[in-house]
Amino acid sequence: MRKLPRVLIVEDEAAIAELIAVNLRHNGFEPVWVEDGAAAQRSMDAVLPDVVLLDWMLPGMSGLQLARRWRADGRSKAVPILMLTARGDEPDKVQGLDAGADDYITKPFSPQELLARIRAVLRRRAPEQAGNSVSIGALVLDAGAHRVSYEGEEIKLGPTEFRLLHYLMQHSERVHSRAQLLDRVWGDHVFIEERTVDVHIKRLRTALGTAGGLIETVRGSGYRMSRNAKPAG
Repeated sequence: MRKLPRVLIVEDEAAIAELIAVNLRHNGFEPVWVEDGAAAQRSMDAVLPDVVLLDWMLPGMSGLQLARRWRADGRSKAVPILMLTARGDEPDKVQGLDAGADDYITKPFSPQELLARIRAVLRRRAPEQAGNSVSIGALVLDAGAHRVSYEGEEIKLGPTEFRLLHYLMQHSERVHSRAQLLDRVWGDHVFIEERTVDVHIKRLRTALGTAGGLIETVRGSGYRMSRNAKPAG
């Protein structure tokens, strides 16, 4: 029997959580609901979910704090996080993305939009075809094994950063606009703002360390992975 994708719902408003859970069950997901950060951490420690729906405002530990904690933990680093919040201003969205969220949805939202975003992050998490590896100098990405290394040292990346790096390495030396990257890496980009690309590029460069210098910003145009760029450091 095929395992249903497990969705951890971290939401302190019961009415919202129940609505989400009902829609998830009817669409082939296994929802698990918790009301606060402590319960969310216990659930994460017990069984890793396939995706997390994380409310920003929670009693005790905030959604931002939880996202940062899970991103810093090697075990939960690659679990996609979709932030749910009533805070719709761009600085708040950027703050949520910087904390480690892969996507952001503002309340109130439709069940159809939420399902589309969940499916999108799960598609982005899915591994690429086995045997598809690419390298630029000492930077090596093995899509089949879902691993990245630089000068022999493994680099841990979240699912979105992995796909972004894979695409840039496969199409090195080309300049890609933010809109093109959203289309090719995110898909369903009607839901996602172009500013999101900048946040993930910054996060990717940080994770790559010295190798992050291979990703160039082309002013007014977008980004390029270049073999001729000098690694940072």
